Amino acid sequence: MSSSQTAHATLHYGDGEFAVLRPGRFVTCAVSGKTIPLETLRYWSVSHQEAYAGPGEAFQRLGQVA
Repeated sequence: MSSSQTAHATLHYGDGEFAVLRPGRFVTCAVSGKTIPLETLRYWSVSHQEAYAGPGEAFQRLGQVA
């Protein structure tokens, strides 16, 4: 198994898409610390450049920065 299959990815989060800067299989939720496989990543912040495990975590983070 290559290191990119088990490694933490580095992404640039855009509007409706993300670009892979460093290959990997997952990112970490900025709120919960949960591992998020790239194929299931649906929630992130463009302005904060961070990923969220789900809508609850995204909403929680928005409440912290408002």
